[in-house]
Amino acid sequence: MADRVATITTGAAVSHVGRVRSQNQDSGYAGSALFVVADGMGGHAGGDIASAIAVRRIAETDGLDFATPQEAEFALQSAMLSANQEISAAVEDRPELTGMGTTVSALVRVGDVIATAHIGDSRIYLLRDGELSQITNDHTFVQRLVETGRITPEEAAVHPRRSVLMRVLGDIDQSPEIDTSVLGTVPGDRWMLCSDGLTSYVPHERILIAMSGPGTPVDAANALVLEALEHGAPDNVTAIVVDIDRPGSGPSAAQIVGSAASGLDPELAASSRQHNRLPALLLHPIRTSAPEASFQPESEDYLDALIKEDRKRLWKRRGIWLAAVALLVGAIVGAALLGYRYTQTRYYVGFDGGNVAIYQGVQSTIGPIRLSHVVEVTDVTRSELSPFTRSQIAETISTPSRAEADAVVANARTDGSG
Repeated sequence: MADRVATITTGAAVSHVGRVRSQNQDSGYAGSALFVVADGMGGHAGGDIASAIAVRRIAETDGLDFATPQEAEFALQSAMLSANQEISAAVEDRPELTGMGTTVSALVRVGDVIATAHIGDSRIYLLRDGELSQITNDHTFVQRLVETGRITPEEAAVHPRRSVLMRVLGDIDQSPEIDTSVLGTVPGDRWMLCSDGLTSYVPHERILIAMSGPGTPVDAANALVLEALEHGAPDNVTAIVVDIDRPGSGPSAAQIVGSAASGLDPELAASSRQHNRLPALLLHPIRTSAPEASFQPESEDYLDALIKEDRKRLWKRRGIWLAAVALLVGAIVGAALLGYRYTQTRYYVGFDGGNVAIYQGVQSTIGPIRLSHVVEVTDVTRSELSPFTRSQIAETISTPSRAEADAVVANARTDGSG
């Protein structure tokens, strides 16, 4: 049996409704050794109830004395599957809740190891020696696209289907697949569990900064939620920070946050959901809500359809880019042609060798391109001109038309004959 006497696990949970949502569908639990975050989905179909059911059920395992980390891992998985059955039973009793579900990320400490269980796109992170690592993998279609190299993590962050979940607890799948793991932990480690209301809006480096502060888990959890709100987080935000044997730390009292702390009754919740939407619209008439999470069973057909959609979107972006480039090039070429045509309406008189000549265009070049050419070499020679006229023509005499250029030549011929 693992020795827990010398271990000190200090945790804190903070949850906020966000800047746009009218109700908090997240739930969180920070206990003596167990920590859980759940993010309800289904919009107004009961995501708050689903997350509350999951957290309350899993919280019942806190304080159990596990003989091995694998026993704790199995207990978390069993509690999550039990919560899945309770959510399905709630839907049977309340058909209006059909489609509700929840993500869950949970960890429990057993001596010097951590057992985790995870489903959905809530996350678990570990901060150790100044390095922040994501422990869980998101169960989303865009994550599958990232893992198979079809899109980049940067593209996934703004993908229109980023909220489509492949796995959740709910009334959709009676035997959902749950990821579990056993990981070592050392004194000084700081763990963090959060809903996607944090990770969808706060960059990795800002999460690292908020978690690296010298304060307590409460300070860090508050800093994370505040960071999300400062980034405009429209979704619910929940963060749970857990310290492992840090100097000066001590055990904390069990804490429940979010919808699990509200004593939610399904019948009352269904009624309240019908009345809470109008105030939200009045308070935030021009804000854009975060995309509602939705569930799509894991399916290669759906993945293939999503890939085809991405390809169409890529080709559409390329088409728009090429059209914009073509328009820009066309505008440049058009302006160049108009400019060139204008230069060809101008004339000037100068010398071509020893004779006076009439040039069409202007005395300029663009790279190797001359903007003028000789249209007539006259019989008036340089030598027969007066010094004054010779110097003027040497410097060229510009005219706005061919007729005026002819007049300049006529004057020069008169000057020479005189």
